[in-house]
Amino acid sequence: MRFPGVVYAYYERKLRRSLAKDAIPRHIGVMVDGNRRWARLAGAPTADGHQAGADKILEFLGWCEELGVRVVTLYMLSTDNLNRDPDELEPLLGIIANTLDRLGEKGDLRVQPVGALEILPPELSEQLARLGESTASAAGLHVNVAIGYGGRREIVDAVKELLRDAQKQGKPIEEITEDLCDAQISEYLYTRGQPDPELVIRTSGEQRLSGFLMWQSAYSEFYFCEALWPDFRRVDFLRALRDYASRQRRFGS
Repeated sequence: MRFPGVVYAYYERKLRRSLAKDAIPRHIGVMVDGNRRWARLAGAPTADGHQAGADKILEFLGWCEELGVRVVTLYMLSTDNLNRDPDELEPLLGIIANTLDRLGEKGDLRVQPVGALEILPPELSEQLARLGESTASAAGLHVNVAIGYGGRREIVDAVKELLRDAQKQGKPIEEITEDLCDAQISEYLYTRGQPDPELVIRTSGEQRLSGFLMWQSAYSEFYFCEALWPDFRRVDFLRALRDYASRQRRFGS
């Protein structure tokens, strides 16, 4: 092993030992950003960047399993991404489909679709539904795959479903509006029943939310990393966790 590799290995072990078990977030949201830029800098086709990013997802989930993270939400394809040029979008959808197969093959992951399946190509939508059903009883890491996801759409969909249920129960609009509260809306989100993310990580140096978990991240801690997603290393992840552990979390006070 070259000297820099020895130093990094030592640094990783030191970081890992510094993390108390109770300081590990239960739920981590990740904006896997920078695949296209990585490909451009490498002089490679855009699809190569998306594939490198997909490979990193499998590696990253392994790190989360090792550290005892319970839930991971991966921002893989936004509603806006569906408007990309077909020459880029078609290979990207194929890479996503292959990645879903790889997640299903692991056997211990509970994979939950998080997004508007109805706006996706039928084949991908059906694959996501099947994967969600087949892994629903898995006891391992809970992985939310945000595909065809938009934060504003999620909130609108939640309110629509809430209103439809109230209508089925014969509730008048006055009663619905009087009773409406944030806890009710939370019960209709795509991530209903899950803890909100304590930590949201975005790679590639961008510092914006881009519609990711807008409702759920109200009190999340954010960590922005300069590394492009395919270059994101275990040491970068450990640094994010160390930074999170050092913060004094506040919940509106």
